[in-house]
Amino acid sequence: MKPLLPSTRREFLRLGAKGVGLLAFSRFAPQFLVQSTLAAPRPEKDRRILVLVQLAGGNDGLNTVVPFDDPAYHSLRPTLALKEKDVLRLDDHLGLHPSLAAFHAMMQEGRLGIVQNVGYPNPNRSHFRSTEIWETASASDESLSSGWIGRYLDNACAGPDLAAGARSQDPEAIHINAEVPQSFGGALPHNTYGLTLGARAGRAGRDEVALLERIASRPSATLAAHASHESESANHAFLRATLMDSLVAERNIQRIIDQNRPEAAYPGGNFAQSLRNIAGLIAAGLSTRVYFVSLGGFDTHANQLNNHANLLRQLSEGLAAFQKDLTARGLDEQVLTMTFSEFGRRPNENESAGTDHGTAAPLFVMGKRIHGALHGTAPGLQLERNADIAFSTDFRSVYATVLDRWLETPADEILGARHERLGFLG
Repeated sequence: MKPLLPSTRREFLRLGAKGVGLLAFSRFAPQFLVQSTLAAPRPEKDRRILVLVQLAGGNDGLNTVVPFDDPAYHSLRPTLALKEKDVLRLDDHLGLHPSLAAFHAMMQEGRLGIVQNVGYPNPNRSHFRSTEIWETASASDESLSSGWIGRYLDNACAGPDLAAGARSQDPEAIHINAEVPQSFGGALPHNTYGLTLGARAGRAGRDEVALLERIASRPSATLAAHASHESESANHAFLRATLMDSLVAERNIQRIIDQNRPEAAYPGGNFAQSLRNIAGLIAAGLSTRVYFVSLGGFDTHANQLNNHANLLRQLSEGLAAFQKDLTARGLDEQVLTMTFSEFGRRPNENESAGTDHGTAAPLFVMGKRIHGALHGTAPGLQLERNADIAFSTDFRSVYATVLDRWLETPADEILGARHERLGFLG
């Protein structure tokens, strides 16, 4: 049976989640719609942008920001503990992993800060559930249907202009990974967009390609027939508008990426190339407010030492190139970058020369407007074997600071409660 054009918003979004490449529609899209969309107002030059970097799998905080002078650290990790002579010193007690040399340089320049020992009460050690908690900004004993970025978009990107159809057609948020981040989910529909590395801006399965080819051969008749049901006319109007949004976004984004000429040398690898693409999209003046990229592999249950070193090198060198590129293009005032991971690792190493799922860990904030290098308090390590670190900074305080002081939106309303603001943004 041949697939049918989706007739509901749910079906359309499900088709999009499967990776359908809407670029194929470009050869029959109504030209006046394409041109009017491309002519949408450009964003103001000082629009603030947030780049979220997920360290998927649970980053080991103790070997990222290293308490090198703490005897308990060395006792808990007889083979994994880093020696004082190897770390990049931050003060008399803490240092960075040697793979984070590029981060160390940015900290000395005042462009990178660390929020220490970040977690939440009653931590969950499931990758899926803890990621959900971080992405929805929920308490550990509640489930929320929307993400913290989605609620921000509900608040900041909805209103009379949206209802009147006068908004920009640029995506409000862009992710570069296989799935739509749960943090993007909102109560209102939003124009978000996904890029997959190793392909053009979209990819379609065999059935979907056949569908697009069939529609492309008789576009006017197909769309007219599909919109003929009066009872569903509003729904079809929404679908057609969404289709055009996706079409124009795909054409425009691919053109920007193809023409991007970075002003910094990026290292190889998918992570750095994702950041290279994001810098190009920002430089092109998209009105997109949030970008999301993921670096996986941090679930280091075994043979952690070399694997973790390689991951931290990718993170540090990729983000340093990204910041250098933004600075060279005069965009560093506009962009705040923040890392997060679903949890840290246990303080003690396991029998496989790795670490198991834990609780709290540090995160990094990067940008020209960062105030101060170290925020929060380092974790205490006077612990029983197999005990977890007790967090000292709630991750929602980080979000509240970003929402309130960077994105200039009511953090308490979006997060559903009052949380302390931190000092990394002044």
